[in-house]
Amino acid sequence: MDLVEVSPNAEPPVCKIMDYGKYRYRQSKKLHDAKKSQAVIHIKEIRLRPKTERHDLMVKIKHIKDFLDKQDKVKISMMFRGREIAFTEIGRRLMDEIKKELVDYCVIDQDARFEGRNMVMIVSPKK
Repeated sequence: MDLVEVSPNAEPPVCKIMDYGKYRYRQSKKLHDAKKSQAVIHIKEIRLRPKTERHDLMVKIKHIKDFLDKQDKVKISMMFRGREIAFTEIGRRLMDEIKKELVDYCVIDQDARFEGRNMVMIVSPKK
């Protein structure tokens, strides 16, 4: 048995007689159980270009649906290289098309917006 200071800030300080090894073991078990019950959220990323053709876009949408079925968030990035940045409207139309296809599967966390030369949209699965 050990004399353990439970509350050092109290006036007077509070001490307790206990088996300190057993106490530390129980604390570690509590932490382990708390970590086990946590829900880990993964963010998957799908990258597109404004020149992406219709069939390739449908394949990417199928992958996004698979990620959403596995309860993962998805970051959809539209990359603009070189002079493509002048045609952001094409990228915006593609993002709107993706949004229409996924309306039954997801909730839009962040609508399409620019981060540098990339247009980014984040979606998460419906509860």
